[in-house]
Amino acid sequence: MRQKHFEVVIVGAGISGTALFYELAAFTDIKRVALLEKYEGVATLNSNGRCNSQTIHCGDIETNYTLEKAKRVNKVAKMPIKYGLKYGYEGKFMFSHQKMVLAVGDEEVQKLTARYGEFKEVFPYLELYSKEDLKQIEPNVVFDINANPRSENIVAMGTKEGQYTTVDFGAMSDSLVKNAQKIGGDGYELSLNCNVLDIKKVGDTFYLKTSDSQSIGADYVVVDAGAHSLYLAHKMGYGMHLSTLPVAGSFYFAKKNFLKGKVYMMQNDKLPFAALHGDPDILANGNTRFGPTALVMPKLERYHGNSSFFEFLSALKFDRNVLEVFVNLMKDEDIRSYVLRNFLFEIPFINKKEFVKDARKIVPSLREDDLFYAKNFGGVRPQVVDRLNKKLDLGEGRISTNNGISFNMTPSPGATSCFETARVDLEQICKFLNKNFDKEKFKEEFLD
Repeated sequence: MRQKHFEVVIVGAGISGTALFYELAAFTDIKRVALLEKYEGVATLNSNGRCNSQTIHCGDIETNYTLEKAKRVNKVAKMPIKYGLKYGYEGKFMFSHQKMVLAVGDEEVQKLTARYGEFKEVFPYLELYSKEDLKQIEPNVVFDINANPRSENIVAMGTKEGQYTTVDFGAMSDSLVKNAQKIGGDGYELSLNCNVLDIKKVGDTFYLKTSDSQSIGADYVVVDAGAHSLYLAHKMGYGMHLSTLPVAGSFYFAKKNFLKGKVYMMQNDKLPFAALHGDPDILANGNTRFGPTALVMPKLERYHGNSSFFEFLSALKFDRNVLEVFVNLMKDEDIRSYVLRNFLFEIPFINKKEFVKDARKIVPSLREDDLFYAKNFGGVRPQVVDRLNKKLDLGEGRISTNNGISFNMTPSPGATSCFETARVDLEQICKFLNKNFDKEKFKEEFLD
């Protein structure tokens, strides 16, 4: 069998892997790159539009962000938008919708009103909407099942137009591969149905064992394999102090269109998971979708049976420290209640009855009969557990070895950060391989 050698091999063709594939072609002098994907197509798992919130998170309505974090995220969030505009993808898989975060009750209203005064300087397009304003802008967040205004005090912060809010990251991933191959030519190869089983380094070369029996060598490897990234890192002896806790997020569809745009709830600071939201799903004719839920599950990926169960056990590395993290989390009343309620959201016959109680905070007129479980929608977020310090490692999960291989586990904030995650890898790759990174061209395309 002929050995195929590449300067860089990327494992995983989700949004992070494809963004790196594109950036290597567009901004470096690296000529031989392979993108290896386990399944039959690009972005079939978490980056698929059915498996995430389809949201560009820029920090304006994410109430768990500090002002400083929002400033950083806002810069990163402009990158996928600039890419979409460069290639004319607006209206194809990138859209501008209205969006807002909704405060319900006096305490939340007070917090959001104060936040508006602070965040308006960074996001000048933000507006504060009273209950009267919302009757026109997003009426179904105001009126109850009897068409009366809800009794609680409410206010919302957001924007009605002029901001790109929504992306099908699966379609974006596909475009990144095609554009990379146009720029990079024959040296940029995509291999589908190519599951990487093992990675070993001999001398200065990495050798990758694959399910399709290819013989692949590389000078540098980037693993962008989602929940499998830490599993592969462990096999090489990296990140042994970390564990992966797969948290699945599911959605519910409404049988009619309740919302004109994205409506997020205020975030509970104690919870390491996204707040419930509702929005028109761009892959389901604009039907309103509510979610995500959050349920820990014993496998690294969904929709492929229990094929990843033993890989989950390996990546979890369950011991007394991991148990202590779980016990401490469950001691908190808010977290305990959240975990138990989200468990109920997945149980047939009672799931809708329980879920609608939470979703009514967004749409008070919502009835149980209005909802149905969104089958085959939702992904898995690999929540990283720091076993050494006995805590959840929130935010971006990443292992940089400085030895020719890196592992990206959990992008933050989600797919929005794909181009920035790729840039970090790009700089490390070029430094390690002594290659050129055209920073001015990158800045012109993504930052100016």
